[in-house]
Amino acid sequence: MEIRESLEAIIDAAIDAARADGSLQLEEAPEAALERPRDEANGDWASTVALRVSKLAHKNPREIAQIIVDHIPENDMIASVEIAGPGFINIRLSDAVLQGVVREVREEGDNFGRGTIPEGERYVNLEYVSANPTGPFHVGHGRWASLGDAMARVMRHGGYDVYEEYYINDHGNQMDVFGNSVNVRYQQLLGRDVEMPEACYGGAYVKDIAQDIIDRDGDKWLSVSDEERVEAFREMAYDMTLKNQREVLANFGTTFDKWFSERSLYVEDENGESAVSRSLDAMREKGYLYEKDGALWFRSTDLGDDKDRVLIKGDGEATYFMSDVAYHYDKMMRGFDHLIDLWGADHHGYIKRCECMLEAWGWPGALEVQLGQLVNLFRDGKAVRMSKRTGEMVTFEELIDEVGVDATRYLMLSRSADQPIDFDIEVAKKKDASNPVHYVQYAHARICSILRKAADEADAAAVEAGEMTMGELAEKIIPEDCDLTPLTHPSELALMRKMADFGNLIALAARDRAPFRLTHYAQDLASLFHQFYTNCHVLTDDADVQTARLALCDATRIVLALSLNLLGVSAPVKM
Repeated sequence: MEIRESLEAIIDAAIDAARADGSLQLEEAPEAALERPRDEANGDWASTVALRVSKLAHKNPREIAQIIVDHIPENDMIASVEIAGPGFINIRLSDAVLQGVVREVREEGDNFGRGTIPEGERYVNLEYVSANPTGPFHVGHGRWASLGDAMARVMRHGGYDVYEEYYINDHGNQMDVFGNSVNVRYQQLLGRDVEMPEACYGGAYVKDIAQDIIDRDGDKWLSVSDEERVEAFREMAYDMTLKNQREVLANFGTTFDKWFSERSLYVEDENGESAVSRSLDAMREKGYLYEKDGALWFRSTDLGDDKDRVLIKGDGEATYFMSDVAYHYDKMMRGFDHLIDLWGADHHGYIKRCECMLEAWGWPGALEVQLGQLVNLFRDGKAVRMSKRTGEMVTFEELIDEVGVDATRYLMLSRSADQPIDFDIEVAKKKDASNPVHYVQYAHARICSILRKAADEADAAAVEAGEMTMGELAEKIIPEDCDLTPLTHPSELALMRKMADFGNLIALAARDRAPFRLTHYAQDLASLFHQFYTNCHVLTDDADVQTARLALCDATRIVLALSLNLLGVSAPVKM
């Protein structure tokens, strides 16, 4: 049980006791609902329960607070309680409780802060990035890769079973336009006077794809019809682009359980059925389909949409929305409890119709859409819009190559998804405290250095050689049952308080789909460690103090590494 939950149970017991002996005249027991005081000087936790029930109890809030405090059962968690202001109950934890956090972290290791989610709510399909396979990723895709991957990691730690999925938009007119764009560039490179059509992909990468085809096949494709050439080039370009997208994401550390092809939605099985037909049959059965002007419509206005939506046009061609209908029905039929889609903010107007389709099938609220804002690139404070190499947009791959995976991930996750990111390339490359990821990683590396210095030469050398992990070294030099009572300095207590918050942080970040909170947490924890390092000598002549502080360092190392790992960022042992 978390410290907060244990304290709330104590306050709840006090309220129950006061109600039982008639001190508080309340029909129902209110929840303690503890929260952190804004000012740490007011204690570790505070409850406003006395203010919330004063009218029901017909007493002054301070009088109620005193009654609750007088009924607090004997326990070893609370060092002191005081009543402040109009009736706040401020609680200060005992040192022993905070010291116990160090032991808990070291015992649980990577499992520290893990949560549980009830069955029927935990199996989640998380779809993100899902770019068209018609060109390289831009930096905005990098934000979705960072966000989706970190969200999955945090949610898993919070107790969810997360299935990560990438939706390949490989069906529709954009693929034909892509194939024709390569077709035109191919002919131009081989000397034909052909103009690019108005509807085209004009990036330099299209020319590169055409050149790759020439390098492999020469001019053999000039002898076939335009139709055959466009079709062939469409598939070649699709394969090349998708291969590049897979490689970029893999190098970024982002992997998926499934790459789902939009085309597969239209493929019929041995019974002549497809994902599209199955989704339409299910919607028709619920009475939400009708025909008008030769087209097939979804009666989404019955479910709160501002207008009905066309699924199959009069010419028999499926709309883009038809693919979404079939895809989301397919996801739910695979047994997921909940669907989360990460979209760009420009798709805001698309949300309602997609919520309606889930409701039409009988799954209201099963779809959750997280919108994200754009990334603004800067270099030394000046906006960057073009790549130096190509004269076009800066690609996600170029950003990774220049900045590195860790800095890119961390800075992409530094703010809530609904806020734009101002990403300064030069700041991301700095190796000092002005770069937040370097600041956090340096704290971890500093702890590892302390542990190596505390070890004998042979063990330190084994760690250097990669023959022993830092965790194994810590276990060897710090007894599992070491005495932690020397940890009473304000800097030590502050570190332990911060680590005690980790489990609740994970629960809320998972619930709110907010991995960005871990960047702030990691920076705060790193800052508190740097303060501790300045104020408290770890390697001292007092063996008991040294051992206790080494244990505190090791616990901090574990939580820092865990925080970074949940963000998809490495925790270096040396910098």
